[in-house]
Amino acid sequence: MTNPYEMSDDTPVYVISVAAELSGMHPQTLRSYDRLGLVSPGRSAGRGRGRRYSLRDVLVLREVQRLSQAGVSLPGIKRIMELENELERYRAALAEMNAEMAQLRTELESTRAVAARLAGLLRSRAAGGTLVPVRDRRTGRPEARPGPSAPAAREPGPDLPAAGTAGDPPAEAG
Repeated sequence: MTNPYEMSDDTPVYVISVAAELSGMHPQTLRSYDRLGLVSPGRSAGRGRGRRYSLRDVLVLREVQRLSQAGVSLPGIKRIMELENELERYRAALAEMNAEMAQLRTELESTRAVAARLAGLLRSRAAGGTLVPVRDRRTGRPEARPGPSAPAAREPGPDLPAAGTAGDPPAEAG
């Protein structure tokens, strides 16, 4: 958060007496749940470093109370909460991977479109067509192409003709 006055559900603001009242428990119960690791409140700055509970902590305390009243043991409640947290992390990771896959699919389609366009240009050039020269952005003139005496930047692949050879009439012997 950029604004110091904004608070999220995770901001520790409630002292133990207020959190106990909001969750319907005794403050000593909250202390024991803290020791057991069922809820981990923040600590206030200063000498006493008292517990400060967030809204999310209060909701966790209510869930602990609900499960306890349903007959689940405290170690069982702790395990349930660990598994729920793990599940939430996996869901977040899955959502991130799905977003990345969508981005990759978009990029793949774009790449396929470019490849199809290039294949069409090569076919039209092989059939006698000419390519539009690339223009230098600074001068607006066609870029200089290496002549026959200049070495090629890379060898053409088996499916690609060397630059300047496809569609050109054969040289006359003479």
